[in-house]
Formats: sequence, structure tokens, C-alpha cells
Amino acid sequence: MLKLFSKRKKHKLLAPITGEIIELSQVPDEVFANKMVGDGIAIRPTENEVLSPCDGKVVQLFPTNHAIGIETKEGIEVLIHIGIDTVSLKGNGFKSFVTQGDHVRTGDKLIEVDLAYIEKNATSTITPIIITNMDKIKEFKNFNGYVKKGIDKIMELKL
Repeated sequence: MLKLFSKRKKHKLLAPITGEIIELSQVPDEVFANKMVGDGIAIRPTENEVLSPCDGKVVQLFPTNHAIGIETKEGIEVLIHIGIDTVSLKGNGFKSFVTQGDHVRTGDKLIEVDLAYIEKNATSTITPIIITNMDKIKEFKNFNGYVKKGIDKIMELKL
């Protein structure tokens, strides 16, 4: 007798920025720490480039360039929020290389960040990477440690 079974494909997200992964509970912002917008990880960055963690479409780019939303073809919604209380910087310290509606591939450069400026003028450089539609996710695995942008996995997801 032949047994047929289906394996759900694992979807991986790569580190969008180089640095140390920290738990969301350690983010100095209640909205992220309490997972009010979704689940994920945060990175304490050590480099200034933000790359796309996945293939997808830029569905949201804040006018201040401090946050970007990407949706994969499978419908996974990924939010990268660079720093804490960085919206108040009104775009200073950020330079975008994409616009809303652009299609991006894993590793494409999204945003350049002046970490020294953010450290001096905002609450923190800690960068949450959040899945905002966790209702679509059946399995969720976070990684930890020090990660290099565009190389190391930060999350594995199954729909």
C-alpha cells in the first residue's frame, strides 16, 4: 500500500541586518515587547545596511523610512522596524533604496541607517522583525545568537 503525505514547506527569513538577536520581551517598547503587532525577534544592529529577509513585495514604506513591510508570495507579512521611537526622527538617519510597490529579492538593499545618529537621538537602535499575520503561521521557530545580514537564518515558518 502506498502512503501519500504532504510536507509543509518551511519558509525561512534571513537576517536583514547584522547584529545580535534578542527576545522581543527585551525590546524597550511595550508594543513590540508584548507582541501586540505580531511575533518575531529583534536584532541589536552592528552594521548600517538593512537587506530584504525574503523575496516579496514592499507593501508599506513609512515616509520616515524607519519601518518597512514586505509581503511574500505566500502571504507572510514581515515588518522591519528600525530602532525604537525612530518615527520622531522624521526620516533623519535613514536612506531608502526601494519604494512602496517594489518587488524585492532576498538580500536586496532596502535601507541605509546612521546607527550613531539613531543611538544619540532615539530610544534604541534595536530593530524588531515581526510577522504581523501570525494567524497564517502553523509553526514558528526563532534562531538566536549573532547573525550576519543576508546569510544567517532568523526564523523558520510553516503555513
